[in-house]
Amino acid sequence: MLRSLRGLEGYRVSATDGEIGRVVNFLLDEQGWTVRYLVVETSFLEGRRVLISPISFGTADWSTHRFHVALTVEKVKNSPTIDTDKPVSRQHERAYHGYYGYPYYWGYSGLWGMGDYPGLLSIDGRNASSARNDDRIEERSGDAHLRSAVELRGYHIQGSDEAVGHVDDFIVDDETWEVRYLAIDTSNWWFGKKVLVAPAWAKDVSWADRKVYVDMSRRAIKESPEWDPNAPVNREYEARLYDYYGRPVYWASGEHGQTPPHVPRSHPGHPG
Repeated sequence: MLRSLRGLEGYRVSATDGEIGRVVNFLLDEQGWTVRYLVVETSFLEGRRVLISPISFGTADWSTHRFHVALTVEKVKNSPTIDTDKPVSRQHERAYHGYYGYPYYWGYSGLWGMGDYPGLLSIDGRNASSARNDDRIEERSGDAHLRSAVELRGYHIQGSDEAVGHVDDFIVDDETWEVRYLAIDTSNWWFGKKVLVAPAWAKDVSWADRKVYVDMSRRAIKESPEWDPNAPVNREYEARLYDYYGRPVYWASGEHGQTPPHVPRSHPGHPG
């Protein structure tokens, strides 16, 4: 299911033996547009924030707004200290994965190592030591950084011709934690309208200028299907959005076990 990151802020996180704290932010991979960590403000030490990877997730109780993780409170208490207000480097991630015994997710073809689901890495933890010593993985992955979702909100969207609006939220897949859409607030120019744009349609991101560049015109984005923040993003809405832009749908191959619906292409030449 697709969920808003704003809607997940405030969720409680429980260890196997007690409360850890509440979610206050998320760290996104600047290359792969995937949520790599939840930033959790701890209940056991005022002011301290820790990172919780989706690799550790047991279950999520959406009705009570709670994540259950396969970690003990003591293990989380002793985890490496990371300044979550700054971009987190690959070096910090190596220390984190080494502490928890997780294999690296980077340097492979999948979102999470060889696969698309973070839980697979917890099952494959026995290979963590060999993965940590694979220099080829380090070379391929480079020194990517993780970015704060809170910081990215407010980044301006630059269309192919004019500025469009700013990033207001992120819509993620709650199984893979991939960011499927950037929620764009266009109220800088048009009263109250919010629309969705897939990260795959972004040409570039300037971290220094706080801008995301997309290859669609301002008019095309302005006239795209409106997004209602109070309604879930369903496949019907997604089909309309991709049809409008004339883009190939990401679920065409039956991704994640879903059967792709027939989507008529009525706007193949829509301006972009």
